[in-house]
Amino acid sequence: MKSILKSIVVLTLALLARAVVRRYRPRIVMVTGSVGKTSTKDAVAAVLAARFYVRKSEKSFNTGFGVPFTILGVENPWMNPIAWISVLKKAFSLLVLPNHYPNMLVLEVGADRPGDLSRILRIATPEAVVVTRLPEVPVHVEAYASPEEVREEEFSPAYALSAGAPLIVPADDPYARENALRTSARVISYGSAEDATVCVSDADFYEHEGQVAGMKATAVIGDERRSFIVKGSVGTTQLLPAAAALAVARAFEIPFAEALTALENYEPPAGRGRLFAGKNGSVIIDDSYNASPAAVEEALATLKAFPHAARRIAVLGDMLELGRYSVMEHERIATLAADSADVIVAVGIRARAFAREPKDAEVTQFDNARAAAQALPDLVREGDVVLVKGSQSVRTERIVEALLADPADSMKLVRQSKGWKRRF
Repeated sequence: MKSILKSIVVLTLALLARAVVRRYRPRIVMVTGSVGKTSTKDAVAAVLAARFYVRKSEKSFNTGFGVPFTILGVENPWMNPIAWISVLKKAFSLLVLPNHYPNMLVLEVGADRPGDLSRILRIATPEAVVVTRLPEVPVHVEAYASPEEVREEEFSPAYALSAGAPLIVPADDPYARENALRTSARVISYGSAEDATVCVSDADFYEHEGQVAGMKATAVIGDERRSFIVKGSVGTTQLLPAAAALAVARAFEIPFAEALTALENYEPPAGRGRLFAGKNGSVIIDDSYNASPAAVEEALATLKAFPHAARRIAVLGDMLELGRYSVMEHERIATLAADSADVIVAVGIRARAFAREPKDAEVTQFDNARAAAQALPDLVREGDVVLVKGSQSVRTERIVEALLADPADSMKLVRQSKGWKRRF
């Protein structure tokens, strides 16, 4: 009965959202891929807001539920029946009454199961598509026959583009570049590859008053070179959303300098490499939003390169939804963790694999995030840099919250809404 009711709700939301799109005909930019969609969506929206009335997906609402919420301009009602009535009232008012509706939608789209994106594409057709990284072993692979099928579905919005429409792809991703050749779109690339339309070079940590405060790099478009900074988050992956946004700016004929000025309003979303002051004079890299093998690999590389660290502590939770690739990928990440961290803290059953190749690293294990959150504040010392990362259901943001020097910073963490607090 519950599944039938959910199907009815999803179908109703889809029909209402499609009707709203048909009435107002906004230009639609879709952001798809396996890694970095939300950061990229936020950066793209910041740049487009320089020229358009923009609405973007809130948080990571990228499913058959989330995309209609964005189109309708409502929040997730969760289990509140009164809030659901408000959603319906808002939808019908959009269809019946005159409204000042956005002329540009930036929609993050994602797939948990086969067919998810085809259902979203029946609601809205993109005018431009931005693809983020499509890794060797993507998240949600356990629901698909192969990693290739995941990559194909995540790339599928590109096939909905009309001939000559902008398709923005990561220049360093062979799958994205290869698939782009199968479209009739106008391909614009971004990344560190020298032949990228928007080439990012000289990537490094950005420091302010002797403390790491973000990332810096140079963006090259044609003969123009300009430096830019992404504040508040660390990792070379934090530079890619800005590069993708500059590629979108090029597609919509927004000048390079104007796009960089607009990016000053971009702030990386919660749980994506965000920096916080930790207890006992430590530094926290909060990467607690989710964890796929590719993302954990990048996070560990960031931890290894982080300057001025007394000790490097990797707090790593289970990586979920990997199916038959789970054991192999946890073992691979274990080797990387041993090479990147002085202390490894494994959280969860699958994460126990991270403790099997410690080399010279100190190792601690916990069954869940609550237990780790109780114990770790006594472990950290002045100068420690603590990376916290794990899949969504592991709830590693609880560990970050326990380590914060300023409890008020908890409002800047992921999954702090009342809906999430009630669910878990």
